[in-house]
Amino acid sequence: MYNRLRELREDRDLTQAQIAKYLNMSQTGYSQYEIGRNDIPTIVLIKLSLFYGVPIDYILNITDETTPYERTKIV
Repeated sequence: MYNRLRELREDRDLTQAQIAKYLNMSQTGYSQYEIGRNDIPTIVLIKLSLFYGVPIDYILNITDETTPYERTKIV
């Protein structure tokens, strides 16, 4: 899962600091998610899923499908 976070970020030429700013947290805090030191809170998974346009299942490495699910509610 943690490699997916880094791959998604790097594929878009973004820095950890840029993603951390989007998530309203420190770069150091975000880096702990990418290296697997800290569990990722559900709300952060939702925000990253929406930001990257991929399903949470993809971020969690459950599937290789990058097409997001149809949203029924606005988060």
